[in-house]
Amino acid sequence: MMYPYMTLDDETEITHSEMKKDGSVKVYIETPDEKDGFHNATCWLPENRWEKIFGYTDKEIQKIKKIVDSNADLIIEFSQKGGFLNAANI
Repeated sequence: MMYPYMTLDDETEITHSEMKKDGSVKVYIETPDEKDGFHNATCWLPENRWEKIFGYTDKEIQKIKKIVDSNADLIIEFSQKGGFLNAANI
């Protein structure tokens, strides 16, 4: 299951999984693109291991990495509570 976390001004969607048995959380980032369809990347927390980066420039991926890094604690917390909406009782 993937839970919505954040939508950026450029329509980039950041989603995350539930916490896995090994304590890891998958963070998936996707940005619509007219030419390629979507740019995307995957990050595994808490190790902060990035993989499958497609379509982003170095500058764009650095911006995304900063956002994920600064939100990692919240993403990990929400991954244990069924996402933001469940954690907020919305």
